[in-house]
Amino acid sequence: MTPVSGRTPDTGGRRLPRTLHPVAWWIWALALATAVSRTNNPLLLFLVLAVLGYVVTARRTEAPWARGFKYYLCLALTVVAIRVTFRAVFATGITPHDHFLFSLPHIPTPDWYAGIQLGGPVSLEALLSAATDGLRLACMLCCIGAANTLANPKRALRVLPGALHELGVAVTVAISVAPQLVQSVQRVARARRLRAGRSKGLKALRGIVVPVLEDALERSLRLAAAMDSRGYGRSGTATRRSRRATGALMLLGMCGLCAGAYGLLDATAPTLLGLPAMAAGAVLCVAGLRLGGRRVTRTTYRPDPWRPPEWAVAAAGVLSAVLLFSNAGFDAAELSPSIYPLSWPTLPLVPTFAILLAGTAGFLAPPVAPPHLVLPTQRTEKAEAT
Repeated sequence: MTPVSGRTPDTGGRRLPRTLHPVAWWIWALALATAVSRTNNPLLLFLVLAVLGYVVTARRTEAPWARGFKYYLCLALTVVAIRVTFRAVFATGITPHDHFLFSLPHIPTPDWYAGIQLGGPVSLEALLSAATDGLRLACMLCCIGAANTLANPKRALRVLPGALHELGVAVTVAISVAPQLVQSVQRVARARRLRAGRSKGLKALRGIVVPVLEDALERSLRLAAAMDSRGYGRSGTATRRSRRATGALMLLGMCGLCAGAYGLLDATAPTLLGLPAMAAGAVLCVAGLRLGGRRVTRTTYRPDPWRPPEWAVAAAGVLSAVLLFSNAGFDAAELSPSIYPLSWPTLPLVPTFAILLAGTAGFLAPPVAPPHLVLPTQRTEKAEAT
């Protein structure tokens, strides 16, 4: 029987494949990154990386943007290496109880550069401290990379408020450049191999650059024509007074958010610079977005549904962050194991459960359609990607 209305036949009661709402993936990833900021326990951080790898492997699609998680892992390793290198070069000295590893040549610094020491003895405790700090930042980067890998960026931009319509269009065009260039290079390289052309060296580079640039220009012109035919770039019906009011509300709202964030981070700041300033800034920003969105009227083809799987995935990430910040059922010191003196970190039960709870998104999310079974939504994504 032929599927009706883009639905696939039911096979043994299994869930039908579809793509999860991109906002759900972003909520899950940002909540997990928030949970990571709470700890520098290396065992928990490695568990976070394992959870991210499992979820990305289980629920990524075949789209061009879904192949970039390995580059985020390389960036994470680079961050850890840079952090360790800087800690070794800008030495902070070692205590008599530290484990001495090696010594770098000491470079004398002028008096106005006092407090900064270049070179000198390096201890195991100092390198481990730098590595754990870098690993925490690396896990945050991998959380953002997982969101970029799992969520369709174009579909995520479709949920932006109307006031950010022009910004969303610009970002959509910008994020399409890199995948298109990679595909152009691959097509030109395949064509050269079929024609028995030289595939290596500077001669090959000269023969690839011109076709790639020509293909990219042709794609840009086609994209511009398609967007122009669909009404993108129109000025709308906003008056000058409306635009000024929108800009003023957004500017005041952002100032309120910045003041509120400063008040929450600084314990000596006045009370009004905390939650009241942040709440006032959020209200002003929402008012500016609603006022600016009145002049933009958009229709959405095949809007993304928000169903129980979206709630489950978002809740899994939020609950993991709440459990780590609640300090319920575990000692907060277990999240930051002591390096002075050096000791093996423990694996607390509740934080481990919280991180594994975030990993349930790997099977709470709907399965991805196999390559031989492509739904209409996946056809639309593939057409957008190419």
